[in-house]
Amino acid sequence: MTEVSSRAQQPHAGEFVRQDSTFRDWVAPEDFRPGRYHLYVAKACPWAHRTLIVRRLKGLEDAISVSYADPIRDERGWAFTGGAYTEQINGFGFLAEAYAATDLEFHGRISVPVLWDRQDGRIVNNESADIIRMLNRFSDDGPDLYPEPLRPQIDAFNERIYSKLNNGVYRAGFASSQEAYRSAYEDVFETLDWLEEHLAEHRYLASDDEPTEADWRLFTTLLRFDAVYVGHFKCNRNRLIDMPNLWGLARELYQWPGVAETVDLAQIKSHYYATHKRLNPTGIVPEGPRLDFTTPHGRERLGSRAS
Repeated sequence: MTEVSSRAQQPHAGEFVRQDSTFRDWVAPEDFRPGRYHLYVAKACPWAHRTLIVRRLKGLEDAISVSYADPIRDERGWAFTGGAYTEQINGFGFLAEAYAATDLEFHGRISVPVLWDRQDGRIVNNESADIIRMLNRFSDDGPDLYPEPLRPQIDAFNERIYSKLNNGVYRAGFASSQEAYRSAYEDVFETLDWLEEHLAEHRYLASDDEPTEADWRLFTTLLRFDAVYVGHFKCNRNRLIDMPNLWGLARELYQWPGVAETVDLAQIKSHYYATHKRLNPTGIVPEGPRLDFTTPHGRERLGSRAS
């Protein structure tokens, strides 16, 4: 997933800049056929995790198949190493093969998620923001995550949260200058403080009735915050569990039917700590922290819908 923020387009010296997504074709709802499309994901990746959540919320598990990449990635990119990490459609050993099958001239970074067209044998789209919008429209089951009356609010939340938080933690973690790190760090906690204040009065971001796309895009970052971003990415002013409203929202969304099954904290931690050798040369994965996303969240008082 490679949305690019306005700040990332004009970075400080030493700032991490995320690559643009390359494949941006769109499947209209009327053109969708169950069984034709396939997802390549890694449970460790927050951008790919979004697509797994929406696939589950929209009841698309039988309509769209999925292959999981190994959370440990080396210089060859995301790999299918067998067992739970088997690519069952084309027999690929590496996700790079899907990119090469689509465009032999592609020389960019190999990223997840990927929406693959099994009929045409090509990547349709590798931008998570696009993919979750398509999945939302492929099925009338489950909630509408991008309802028309709320689209301006959802878009505004998405833009700010992506730039300063979803990608902000990466800008902090991969910064190679103090100035770039400090700028990203300030963006992260300015945004968390703003969200904490908003959630004191509102059950969700754009609606008090039920989560929208904006909440789920935020959730995959919140889920990883204490386990990875506090230490590994140096976003350590305070932890998620120190922010009661954000921590409550994270627990509520985790407890939403079917969502916990998309979460694998062991894969998440092993991916970040064992893959990013520049940040963690030993590859040692920390045992902690202890996090319990199953405790009561108490968010019902703020909205009309009880979970």
